[in-house]
Amino acid sequence: MTAAILTFSALGLLGTGHAADLGTRQDAKLGTILQDSRGMTLYLYTKDEPGKSNCYDQCAVAWPPLLATELPKLPGGLPGKLTLVARKDGSRQVAYNGWPLYLWVKDTRPGQTTGQGVGKVWYAVNPGPAVQAADLGTLGKGLVGANGMTLYLYTKDEPGKSNCYDQCAVAWPPLLTAFTPTGPAELQSHLGTTPRKDGGIQVTYDGKPLYFWVKDRKSGDTTGQNVGGVWFIVHP
Repeated sequence: MTAAILTFSALGLLGTGHAADLGTRQDAKLGTILQDSRGMTLYLYTKDEPGKSNCYDQCAVAWPPLLATELPKLPGGLPGKLTLVARKDGSRQVAYNGWPLYLWVKDTRPGQTTGQGVGKVWYAVNPGPAVQAADLGTLGKGLVGANGMTLYLYTKDEPGKSNCYDQCAVAWPPLLTAFTPTGPAELQSHLGTTPRKDGGIQVTYDGKPLYFWVKDRKSGDTTGQNVGGVWFIVHP
């Protein structure tokens, strides 16, 4: 406990032991991710269990748990639920949808995501639902992410397999998740995931990997439609 508290204090993240309200940001590679009030990325540990942390001792030095004495709030309209889970040392850790939240000591400034994929067990938290349906104007109904941004498919992909990497993935950030992807009841049975060669887990719809387009600036934009004759919105 002492080591974890000292680490938080050194980073200037939890001077009083209270976790301030959380926020989100749009990351070019990771999509919508959860962050603390200072803009520092929050992570989950896949070796945890819902409502239970398995990260202690040296693990908790490297990955300081987000501790709180009062429950913080999520941004307005964001799906999901925050809770406080008990740690062995008697402190309480903030959890999102049951998954305990952590920071990473090698993230030294807001906006960094150097903890993504560490050991293939640490991932930035993508708040859900992962996919929703929205009216995209003249194109009709299409799939969008939790942030309302349009999602696309790539016709050069294969069922359950992405072929978009490197510069392609910079222009077309894959919709990544660390959870089982969620959506409205009418979409849920169509959602799945596929592993990427870079270690991420990408959301799929009917086996088609889903992507954002960097030139879409606001909800409802569909500037990626028919780019190169291979990128298209996804009709539910």
